[in-house]
Amino acid sequence: MSKISEGLATDNAQQIWKAALGQLQLEIPRPNYETWLKPTSTVGLVDDVLTIYTPSPFAAEMLEKRLSGTIIRTVSRVAGRKLEVQFKLQGSNDELQPEKLNSFGSETSDSEPNETTGKLDYAKSYSLKPSFNFETFIVGPSNRLAHAAAAKVAESPGNVYNPLFIYSEVGLGKTHLLHAIGHTLSLRGQKVMYVSSERFTNEYINAIREGTASKFRDRYRSADVLLIDDIQFIASKPQTQEGFFHTFNELHMAGKQIVITGDEPTNKSLLQERIQSRLAGGLEVDIQQPDYESRYAILQSKARNLEPAVLDHIAQHAHQNVRELEGALNRVVAYSQLIGSPVTTELADQALKSLLPETPKDVASVEEILKSISEFSGVTIELITGKRRDKATADARRMAMYMLREDAHLTSARVGQALGGKDHSTVLYAQKRFEQFMETDSSVRHQLAAVRDIVIRSRRVNLTAK
Repeated sequence: MSKISEGLATDNAQQIWKAALGQLQLEIPRPNYETWLKPTSTVGLVDDVLTIYTPSPFAAEMLEKRLSGTIIRTVSRVAGRKLEVQFKLQGSNDELQPEKLNSFGSETSDSEPNETTGKLDYAKSYSLKPSFNFETFIVGPSNRLAHAAAAKVAESPGNVYNPLFIYSEVGLGKTHLLHAIGHTLSLRGQKVMYVSSERFTNEYINAIREGTASKFRDRYRSADVLLIDDIQFIASKPQTQEGFFHTFNELHMAGKQIVITGDEPTNKSLLQERIQSRLAGGLEVDIQQPDYESRYAILQSKARNLEPAVLDHIAQHAHQNVRELEGALNRVVAYSQLIGSPVTTELADQALKSLLPETPKDVASVEEILKSISEFSGVTIELITGKRRDKATADARRMAMYMLREDAHLTSARVGQALGGKDHSTVLYAQKRFEQFMETDSSVRHQLAAVRDIVIRSRRVNLTAK
């Protein structure tokens, strides 16, 4: 292969893999993606075989055994033709085959036994992601309280909001805030211990198995700040909860700061009641899905060179969480590079249509939303989609514009079409106004919840009838 053709193959491989990672990020559970796929890279596509480099033999084995089928389907879909994949250890010239992997053993990591001794290395510290700091965190109505609480903890650890418990659905920024606290306090000389609850569990079990429980206790209880991510992982592990409970108590009584994240409020979790009680004794805050302005600001911070119309288009499509936004942005940029065309709204639309999963069947339809709003408000659908501007009609129309974006996943242009040909800017303004009302008026939030309940009930009736 000539140097020129080799260079083209390399560029193509990187573009395909970047786009594929954007798709895999949405399809694969976050812990698996972060552990096995995020550290990978590629530099070769030869004879329709994509070579993927991994940082360890263990990672290559996991990808080969558990995710190769999904990876092959994804890279083939991105490339537009059938591709195969092979996994190689970073810096190695040899393809990693399963039998060769077995001879290497598993990697030495923060939560794995040392390869030579079989025991945990308690001298290791956990790394915080450099980009996860307060400067890169986009603040909006959905996360303002959580951000303020995290900033206060970073300013005065152990004195306010101790423990601080942040909960949300996946991909909304709770881990980002956890790392941001860790960065700030580390720079101030605090001994910060950051760990996922899965790693905590692995270390605790291995410490008991290896007879090193005292080292485990000393290591955690010597921390000035304990940051634990995704506490829900230990809910089904009573022995690990026991270890966590005693670690928590020791640090809390010593005035050390504790920050924990989870996926639901403590009173709805499956954690032991005594742990729920300890967590509820501090401050508990949640993070909601980002509104349109927050989504747009996040995209703008990551791709300042893209046209505002393109950012708007992506923000309208991908709205569930920050991770979905990033995945959509990566797909659009990679698609542009693959076909050699500038990023436009038309290209973004094509990229998202071809690479995003099909719209789930349980997404509310335009008809269901308009009927439910009409039933709740008493304003007819004809008035909602018409030009009348009395207060009741205007309120119902604003809610419709908001719900068609958030619940039906329509872009602003399509919302306008569904409501009688309303202008794009009119739709954006109405959606923003509705969000402002939601933020300042609890009755508007209750009305929205009531309409969503009507949508759910009507869909259940329709399903039963079928």
